Amino acid sequence: MTYLTRYVWADLSPEERTRLMARPSDSSDALAVAAKILADVRERGEAAVRRYAQELDGYAPEDFRVPANDLKAAADALDPEDAKAILAAADAVRRYHENQGYKSYSLETWPGGVAERRVTPLEVAGLYVPAGTAPLVSTLVMLAVPAQIAGVARIAVLTPPMKGEGPDRTILGAASLLGLDEVYALGGAHGIAALGFGVAGLPRADRIFGPGNAYVAAAKALLAQTPGGAASDLPAGPSEVIVIADDNADPDFVALDLLAQAEHDRLAQVLLVAYSDRFIDAVETALKARLEGLPRADIALAALGASKAFLVGNDADAVAAANAYAGEHLIIQTADPEALCAGIRNAGSIFIGPWTPEAAGDYAAGPNHALPTAGAARTYGGVSVEMFQKTTSILRFEARGAAAIAPTVERLAALEGLDAHRLAMAVRREKAQEEMI
Repeated sequence: MTYLTRYVWADLSPEERTRLMARPSDSSDALAVAAKILADVRERGEAAVRRYAQELDGYAPEDFRVPANDLKAAADALDPEDAKAILAAADAVRRYHENQGYKSYSLETWPGGVAERRVTPLEVAGLYVPAGTAPLVSTLVMLAVPAQIAGVARIAVLTPPMKGEGPDRTILGAASLLGLDEVYALGGAHGIAALGFGVAGLPRADRIFGPGNAYVAAAKALLAQTPGGAASDLPAGPSEVIVIADDNADPDFVALDLLAQAEHDRLAQVLLVAYSDRFIDAVETALKARLEGLPRADIALAALGASKAFLVGNDADAVAAANAYAGEHLIIQTADPEALCAGIRNAGSIFIGPWTPEAAGDYAAGPNHALPTAGAARTYGGVSVEMFQKTTSILRFEARGAAAIAPTVERLAALEGLDAHRLAMAVRREKAQEEMI
């Protein structure tokens, strides 16, 4: 069985490359479904949320918020070694993110005129933590830590319940370990809508963070364009990875890195950029061996169905392929990975060399694993402390400052034909000059 359909990069037209690198979720009905759910929740509020929760999750309790004693009990029930691993990962993520954040400053831009930038945290941040097919404790860590560093006053965690069973206990325990006390057992597009509009007992989030399936990603994107809806962090849908590997790479390492992403979601996508058919053959053999006995092999196989291998003849083509894909994750396993890395402009996160699996970044290396997908790495980076902050500019002008800036403002206002702007400055200039005599 062949897992990766092969293409020769140099033989493909720009249009063919774009088509082959399209994400599986591009053809899904996610946008239409999410739009219907958002409209329904906006119109009918809690009643709509409860209907979707019952239909889609089989779980619609009287109060979606998880009681504080449940959080504490879940934390107490964690295996001590699991708790230790969660806290160790949080420590690495905290240390990496502590150097981030906007800085406040002020300076005199004109004599007698001071411009200041003030930094404040969001009031309410919503954190979406997937748990539908796997409880992503690591996502909770990646989102909560920078929110805490930023000083967000209220952090509301949204996590989908297990089908008909309620919230995942590991997620609840991890939330308690991290000092989070506001967790809601609600997920999907309807959960995003509830958090974005502030219905069904949930707060209205200023911004919603976190990855999810195609429906969650679509709901976040649409919500951010809706009047009164919450802003979104970045486009973060089904997982994806592109691996560049030459003939010196370990095919087993490469196969495992591909499977590590493929097992996330049936709509995940993995791409291999290789330098020889022989190496692709070796990766195929390793994939077959590793798939046997893999608990989530059915999900991985579905994802592999939309995955591809591109055969390149040189490093320049390998870099071109990676930049064209603009992947969430890029793994480079070549003889000189640093040289290739220097040419990469579009990637959410880059993993250099054979001993740096993407799995390390997913869990405990420090950098954030909430990253842009579907080509959004062309313009977005990963979640950061800055995303949980906002900046406000403050101006303070004395009379002499108004007099100093006025000629420039008046000239530009006249250039644009906005006479009230010109007068607002000119009248002040005249009075300021009188005071200064």
